[in-house]
Amino acid sequence: MSPRDAAPCPCGSGSAYARCCGPLHAGAPAPDAKALMRSRYSAFVLGLEPYLLASWHASTRPAALGLAAQRPAPTWLGLEVKHHESDGDRATVEFVARYRMGGGRAQRQHEVSRFVREGGRWHYLDGDLRQR
Repeated sequence: MSPRDAAPCPCGSGSAYARCCGPLHAGAPAPDAKALMRSRYSAFVLGLEPYLLASWHASTRPAALGLAAQRPAPTWLGLEVKHHESDGDRATVEFVARYRMGGGRAQRQHEVSRFVREGGRWHYLDGDLRQR
């Protein structure tokens, strides 16, 4: 077991990474859209661009994200899931992700994300940013 596996999961669930987002990052399907969204937040924290792209629906997925080239790289400060709603193979998750760019002030990304399940796997489709 690596130190990352024993550490608290970056998504803030309170579980160890190995029991939370780690299995999803290793290829296990997310049980619901909320779990996928939490795993995507953790993937941003850990710089797992291949996972982010693989969990993005093909119809809206960009060719690349360029996480490694981001300067300054964001420091992720926390995640709050505000609401999760599922209707069959479609779901929405409202969340607030906090981050800091360089030494600047903390910022918030408040988003309502849409997800779709195809072939038994959830995928991020798109999202709407909310203003404060």
